[in-house]
Amino acid sequence: MPRFRAVLFDFFGTLTRPVQRGEGHLSTAELLGCPLATFLEVLDRTFYDRASGRFDTVEATLRWVCEQAGVHPPAEALRAAAAARHQAVRADTRLRDEAVPTLRSLRRRGIRTGVISDCTHELPAFLPELAIAPLLDVRVFSVQVGRCKPDASLYLAACARLGLSPADCLYVGDGGSQELTGAQRAGLSAARLASPDLADHLVFNLDAAWAGRTLGSLREVVDLVDEAPSPVGAPW
Repeated sequence: MPRFRAVLFDFFGTLTRPVQRGEGHLSTAELLGCPLATFLEVLDRTFYDRASGRFDTVEATLRWVCEQAGVHPPAEALRAAAAARHQAVRADTRLRDEAVPTLRSLRRRGIRTGVISDCTHELPAFLPELAIAPLLDVRVFSVQVGRCKPDASLYLAACARLGLSPADCLYVGDGGSQELTGAQRAGLSAARLASPDLADHLVFNLDAAWAGRTLGSLREVVDLVDEAPSPVGAPW
């Protein structure tokens, strides 16, 4: 019998390959009349403001970003830039080759699956188009919850939607946003994906001191849930 009833995954860098901002972000900056370096610096500095749902729409978010950068584009430029940003984030997103096989293997074992992501408005809009979409039982997005990891509310929301206790769930992520520590504090087990390619991943607030379980590949998640449970009181 599998040791967990559900596995909850981080999205960027975990179910996807490492993320770096591609050329599409230049188009967004140009439409806004903002120098690219300034635009990217503000995006980095304001990630958690934007990912916590502070603004209701992409256009409102970009208007605020522009204010931080000292530019004031007209409404039509904001609309065009919102579409360009959606395309840019989508272009940056490439699923890992093992993402779909791993999710399928888990579901064949009767393990439920989900995603918990610190993200802005773009991911909830395009995730339904991805091959993993029908393989996820639950999706929790920070921009919709109004909190970012490591806040316990994201993990507990996913567990509640699955009708499971946190102790029944494993969380897997690359460690951004202190997500592994946050999962443990919420009562879940946690494992870090430490794939070598993540050295090039765009990440904020990394769980650098993580000393718990580490996986070299997403495929190892299947072996992990098949492991026999540890004796009561033994370290996981």
